[in-house]
Amino acid sequence: MKHNELPPAQGLYDPAYEHDACGMGFVAHLKGVKSAKIVQQALKILTHMEHRGACGCEENTGDGAGIMLQIPHKFLSRECENLGFTLPEEGNYAVGFTFLPRLIADRKVCEYIVNRVI
Repeated sequence: MKHNELPPAQGLYDPAYEHDACGMGFVAHLKGVKSAKIVQQALKILTHMEHRGACGCEENTGDGAGIMLQIPHKFLSRECENLGFTLPEEGNYAVGFTFLPRLIADRKVCEYIVNRVI
């Protein structure tokens, strides 16, 4: 196989689904240990990806750059208690976020759709 050729289809891999991407990086602890060092390493990777490195290169859209972390259960539990409700045990819930339009009317439509889907 030459350097610029794709490997043949095998198992779950199919070269028909290959396409160019801007790039990505991964940093993780193999045993799932949480640490500030991993976050620092992820931020370092992000800032070294010039094209997508959280530089705000696209004025009318988000550039998609960021890092994903484990759910901060202790923090969320404390904050939810302050709001008057209790979260399920760690690992028994999910979190998500969405980017909403700035215009109030558009935002209301999107909030309605998101709430209906949830």
